Amino acid sequence: MSEPANTAIREDIRKPEVDDLLRVLAVLDDEDTIFALLEDMFTIREIRETSQRLAVARLLDQGLSYAAIEQQTGASATTIARVSKCLSYGTGGYAAALEILNEEQLR
Repeated sequence: MSEPANTAIREDIRKPEVDDLLRVLAVLDDEDTIFALLEDMFTIREIRETSQRLAVARLLDQGLSYAAIEQQTGASATTIARVSKCLSYGTGGYAAALEILNEEQLR
């Protein structure tokens, strides 16, 4: 029996340098320092697109329609569908992020 496709992809991506990045992100607890790292590592466009995906996940989780999400975020239907697929069938990363954001809102 062959492995699921996403397992092979994860093994291809999960290299020591990715683990280094994960360790750094896991330890940083100051938003300004994290933002500085993002600014140094990513283009402004990449930061905006990544944060847009998180906003899309939040709105999908709230039950909004694709049309409403597209109007609020400017995300394409393709991006919304990709995020929706990850929420339903992904590895749980969005769910973990949304849990953190929801806990922050309750404080």
